[in-house]
Amino acid sequence: MIRAIVAVDKKWGIGKKNGLLFNLPLDMKFFRETTAGTTVCMGYNTLLSFPNSKPLPKRKNVVLCPEGIERDDAVMVHSLDDMLSVIANEEGDVFVIGGAMFYRTMLPYCQEVLVTKVDADGEAEVFYENLDMHPDFECVYEGEALETNGYIIKFTTYKNKNLKEI
Repeated sequence: MIRAIVAVDKKWGIGKKNGLLFNLPLDMKFFRETTAGTTVCMGYNTLLSFPNSKPLPKRKNVVLCPEGIERDDAVMVHSLDDMLSVIANEEGDVFVIGGAMFYRTMLPYCQEVLVTKVDADGEAEVFYENLDMHPDFECVYEGEALETNGYIIKFTTYKNKNLKEI
């Protein structure tokens, strides 16, 4: 199953200056536990935003890099077709983890989107598609409000009602 996982502010903002908007320990724990042992796919700038630009440990990292850059520590693909081919052959869950353009490109292929909603304005520069307004998605789960590092968050799940097959 292909899923996206993302944290958004109240305006569906996801980042600024190639970084996260908030430090959310509960969300980071959820992300780590949910994606551990799976395949994560991302755009190249997302990989560069990680500490020391290193892939996430305990996961297979697949990175879309149209510029043709090669690395030994991640599966590098250079086109959307190559990315979809790699994903189609994965066993188990695949998580789309960013950035904004990559999320937008992969959204039609995502069966579910796990959204951590933060009740704050992070003054974002880049945004995720507002799934509450998207005709192909419906919210099928909304967790209770939780506090983490001074922020109120809710874990939610959206289902794609018009899934595009690979």
